[in-house]
Amino acid sequence: MSLRIALLGLLTTSGPSSGYDLAKRFESSINHAWQARHSQIYPELNKMAADGLVTVEEEGPRGRKTYTITAEGRRELREWLLEGTPSRSIRSEGALRAFLLPTLEPHEAAARLRAEAEVYTARLAELEALMAAKSSWKRPGFGEHALELGIRQTRVVRDWAEETAAEIERAAGDPPGGR
Repeated sequence: MSLRIALLGLLTTSGPSSGYDLAKRFESSINHAWQARHSQIYPELNKMAADGLVTVEEEGPRGRKTYTITAEGRRELREWLLEGTPSRSIRSEGALRAFLLPTLEPHEAAARLRAEAEVYTARLAELEALMAAKSSWKRPGFGEHALELGIRQTRVVRDWAEETAAEIERAAGDPPGGR
């Protein structure tokens, strides 16, 4: 359902678009919050057209289709935003790894956490660069709240990884930063 909603949102903000254009916009915006591959987007657009949420406004060379959101699609997007309750269930490989860290030797666990902190530091820099470039966004404000959430979440996880690594090292009597 979330891919469908994401595509309806992109069509609402971007106007009529081809599947290719939507996939590119997805990659540079929503993909930071919800991932989807081209191979998922095209079949979903076909289902959405069959369900009356979008129409094919134009067909071009090599089967290129331009999609437009319908009134029913706008209604579904609005209903999802206003009336739905988002899933709060979490399925995170990172959280599972954190749960299982005690199965490693302390120096291994701390090293793993420090490596994760580096990944999150790099990710944070990417997200902050996107935020800094917001004046060049085609639709000001679109995605800004999600980007701010992503920045805050990334910062928290990075800080958690650094602090937990230091805690494990202290408990094991290892010097900060590992052996």
